[in-house]
Amino acid sequence: MGIASLHLVDGGRRDPWVAERRYRELMVSVRHPAREAGGCPLAPQMLPGEAAAFEEWSNFSGDIAKGLADWGATLTHAHLGAPVARHAGRGFPVVLYSPGAGDPRSLGSTLADELASRGYVVVSVDHTYEAPGVQFPDGRVARTRMPEEAGKAQRPEQVVALLKKLTAVRVADTRFVLDELARPAALPRGLRGALDLRAVGMFGQSGGGFTAAQAMHDDRRIKAAVNMDGVMGYTQRDDDPANPSTVGTDGLDRPLLLMGKEGDDHHTVASWKAVWEHSSGWHRDLTLTGAAHASFTDAQSLVPQLAGAGVLPRETVEKLVGTVAPDRSVAAQRAYVTAFFDRWLRGCDGGLLDGPSARFPEVRFVR
Repeated sequence: MGIASLHLVDGGRRDPWVAERRYRELMVSVRHPAREAGGCPLAPQMLPGEAAAFEEWSNFSGDIAKGLADWGATLTHAHLGAPVARHAGRGFPVVLYSPGAGDPRSLGSTLADELASRGYVVVSVDHTYEAPGVQFPDGRVARTRMPEEAGKAQRPEQVVALLKKLTAVRVADTRFVLDELARPAALPRGLRGALDLRAVGMFGQSGGGFTAAQAMHDDRRIKAAVNMDGVMGYTQRDDDPANPSTVGTDGLDRPLLLMGKEGDDHHTVASWKAVWEHSSGWHRDLTLTGAAHASFTDAQSLVPQLAGAGVLPRETVEKLVGTVAPDRSVAAQRAYVTAFFDRWLRGCDGGLLDGPSARFPEVRFVR
């Protein structure tokens, strides 16, 4: 598969996090099926400026000390400069990815690589000034403003306001990216005419999962969404039904797949229950047994390697990515996310989503 980075500028929107920025800038990664990849180098998971920012501050900073990992050393399976594969008919279906709150788009590389290898164009979005660092083509790195924003949210109503703003910004970013994908001039030459924008899905982890569901609620261009362990209300507690989102109060009329860590399902997470009860579209709730919140990111593979190198205690690994075997977790996520989009964007159904499978005993269907 190939990969290209796009620098998108929304001249009609001031940056919501930095008042002096008169327009909103985004970086997105576009993975695509490739004709061949010989001689094309593998893309790094993070650019140097992004890796340095991630080292300085991330959602793992409280558990992984500085200097324990070289975040810029990991390579993806996507090849820089690989030519776009030939396509038939309407082109390749498109899947958007939104990372967890405060995470970079690069932490979803495993599933993005998988979907691109299966014939999808996968567009991963960095939410600027929320991600640890976003590196632009001219070398600038936009560092996160989230520690400062969180520090200003001292009262409960301020926390709710911040969560509402985060989600609104993310949904606006998503809709702008969809607008740009429909504009040929915004795309690399090889991708022009290669995207089937009548078959668009979206997935994400944590806040990105909420973003996927809320964006589908707000924008009918999105036909199917996967929420991986993301609360869908403006609350910091899973069991708190207060301050619901519109996706919770209205539900969804298009397909939604929920994938939760151990203990998170529509019986225990209040916002999931609301979406479940109000949705008329197809929906499923799957638990990945033994998983933790970050299991649905590349941390599932990366963090255990630090333990294997003797620099991270086993209890820290279990706190971050649970007790599920990393290879089994990754295999299950690849299988079920691909099966979901195959079913709803391509009309190809192998039956994996119909009930428990002996191939994946780690996955429990929640009724």
